[in-house]
Amino acid sequence: MSNFLIIGGSSGIGFSLTQKMISENQKPIVIARQQRELNTEQVDFFTADVLNDSLPDINSPINGLAYCPGSITLKPFRSLKEEDILSDFRINVLGAVKAIQKYLPNLKQAQSASIVLFSTVAVETGMNFHSSIAIAKGGVEGLMRSLAAELAPAIRVNCIALSLTQTPLASRLIDSEQKLAASKERHPLKTIGEADDVASLAYWLLSDQSKFVTGQVFKMDGGMSGIK
Repeated sequence: MSNFLIIGGSSGIGFSLTQKMISENQKPIVIARQQRELNTEQVDFFTADVLNDSLPDINSPINGLAYCPGSITLKPFRSLKEEDILSDFRINVLGAVKAIQKYLPNLKQAQSASIVLFSTVAVETGMNFHSSIAIAKGGVEGLMRSLAAELAPAIRVNCIALSLTQTPLASRLIDSEQKLAASKERHPLKTIGEADDVASLAYWLLSDQSKFVTGQVFKMDGGMSGIK
């Protein structure tokens, strides 16, 4: 059994990834602000806010780390405040840096290890009102590539770039039939992402099944970035 650590594993994509690991007979380590629906018989759970708390010590090798906290700040550029941009950068970039620095010794103890981060289609595909989050996620992609180079060959680092995915974080964007229909229509596949599908890709990237993959951004966006 491998040791997998999920930061933000009690909600959204992180929760789906936790459930995926449980279904694969793993007992993941989860760090989140709230336990929510997690069963502590199935996970090793620690309560912590990655930005404001000290992260718990883990006294074992870690085979994979997924950093799942994120944000969706959508505003016209003229309405953005400095704090909007700093807030997105803190949770998406600095939180990931803090978690990876904390658990890098554990990752190095494993014979092979993997890190998975999350980005957005808006980094590569210009989208209205996405300036703040695109800035932050652009930082995530830069961090991913730098770490993939620095930590090879022992630790692989990859990133999943998403479009709109059905999670609690995105709920206000699809909280009516009209909004949901419009969001689906913007994608060539005429649907939006599901957290379970993202979790399956993240699990593959964390596992040894992807042992020849590093430094990559995987676009899981319903075709939005590649076709019209």
